[in-house]
Amino acid sequence: MTSKKLVNSVAGCADDALAGLVACNPNLQLLQGHRVALRSDLDSLKGRVALLSGGGSGHEPAHAGFIGKGMLTGVVAGAVFTSPAVGSILAAIRAVAQAGTVGTLLIVKNYTGDRLNFGLAREQAQTEGIPVEMVVIGDDSAFTVLKKAGRRGLCGTVLIHKVAGALAEAGVGLEEITKQVNMVAKAMGTLGVSLSSCSVPGSKPTFELSADEVELGLGIHGEAGVRRIKMATADEIVKLMLDHMTDTTNASHVPVQPGSSVVMMVNNLGGLSFLELGIIADAAVRSLEGRGVKIARALVGTFMSALEMPGISLTLLLVDEPLLKLIDAETTAVAWPNVAAVSITGRKRNRVAPAEPQEALDSTAVGGSASKRMALVLERVCSTLLGLEEQLNALDRAAGDGDCGTTHSRAARAIREWLKEGPPPASPAQLLSKLSVLLLEKMGGSSGALYGLFLTAAAQPLKVKTSLPAWSAAMDAGLEAMQKYGKAAPGDRTMLDSLWAAGQELQAWKSPGADLLQVLTKAVKSAEAAAEATKNMEAGAGRASYISSARLEQPDPGAVAAAAILRAILEVLQS
Repeated sequence: MTSKKLVNSVAGCADDALAGLVACNPNLQLLQGHRVALRSDLDSLKGRVALLSGGGSGHEPAHAGFIGKGMLTGVVAGAVFTSPAVGSILAAIRAVAQAGTVGTLLIVKNYTGDRLNFGLAREQAQTEGIPVEMVVIGDDSAFTVLKKAGRRGLCGTVLIHKVAGALAEAGVGLEEITKQVNMVAKAMGTLGVSLSSCSVPGSKPTFELSADEVELGLGIHGEAGVRRIKMATADEIVKLMLDHMTDTTNASHVPVQPGSSVVMMVNNLGGLSFLELGIIADAAVRSLEGRGVKIARALVGTFMSALEMPGISLTLLLVDEPLLKLIDAETTAVAWPNVAAVSITGRKRNRVAPAEPQEALDSTAVGGSASKRMALVLERVCSTLLGLEEQLNALDRAAGDGDCGTTHSRAARAIREWLKEGPPPASPAQLLSKLSVLLLEKMGGSSGALYGLFLTAAAQPLKVKTSLPAWSAAMDAGLEAMQKYGKAAPGDRTMLDSLWAAGQELQAWKSPGADLLQVLTKAVKSAEAAAEATKNMEAGAGRASYISSARLEQPDPGAVAAAAILRAILEVLQS
């Protein structure tokens, strides 16, 4: 089945993509009649070396994203994953020559089509008297035995754009730039890994992977890698990648060893989430530093993609101080990250958290029996929520993201771990305050915030008294805080409906002679009835409010959970 793509036409997608980038970047211009983008200040480069690169489209932001002062002068784009035409490459060379540049360096990735087409254009330009040199970048570290075709050009090419751009901006000559770039390219390696393939517009995926497989050592055109490995953790995959690309028996290895200083590039191949990218980056930093490697700079982001491929590549470039100055040199290229010119390794990454204020002894605290009873109540609440996990998740799938049960179970497990540390405070105010902090930190989601608000506010009236009227006032305070910040009201089909119904019954505690269990029993029954009634309500707040009420045929999971918590508290007190 052909994949879906947001394009106007398959044939015109490369032109449209380049036109969009130029339209939004006043520093770029299109070369009329060609799929070529150039610096709009081309005439300012008189007397300096021009840098041209390019290749197939589909690798965005490469290559046009790296045009700018201190990087590329221009790029020549082909169709998706297709080398650009010789005529367009030659037109770009002529354009920069006419602007008064003293020579042109072509930076080409090592693929047959690119070598041929850029090479042919270079030969033609030289016959016209234009000084042109060409460097072919092969930074792929996938192949243990090198074949005649050599190493493929991958994301490390972007670092070559940066180094060459800094040299050209400094006024270095064509021959010297070519020499230095060739030296830098030999001290670099890249390895890719992907969870699945990509698909060229109008085509099917380029290869298939089973659910438990990962492709190692693949290129940037959807081609398969050198081998398939079983799905593993991010730490394990990163270790495998670094082991492979630094193995001295690997003919395409990068010579990184303990004591080496490197620029590390973590490149999103197009479809990986930022969450995963951060996890991979963390794993790479820990793994490299664990090997005694100094990370002088870390670049994390999307630099050279393969359409929507969900994978990453790691690039390591051995550096010294002169090379780092070139990496750090200023550039206006929009896709180059704003990286601090300081070493990653050796930097203090953590700040000590401020100590929690010492709590004053609470005069309302009673003996150990109260603490034991509170522990029993909390344990019953935890077991209740854990038992409801699947039911709450099922209810939440109708109107949310299906994690209400998981969120409540996370809270239950956090409370159980906390109880293992020692008996809970005997003071109700301190207990609620502690639970508030715990849930805000461990529970997560809007539920964690709402429970935290409720408990924080409810604790205040209990600091002075713990009588039944004080508990009723605590319920009132908690409900008021939830409404103030959560913006829900009774009848909006949220957890507030259950708690509000219970709170109305607990008003009876404010009357002289009120019975604890009798009133609490009525409150629990009202909460359960309110929870059941939410299935007939139209959602007025929360995620469910974005969904048609016709789809909400089950009670609100938050309301069900709140009622279940109150029922668990009642059962322990009755026993």
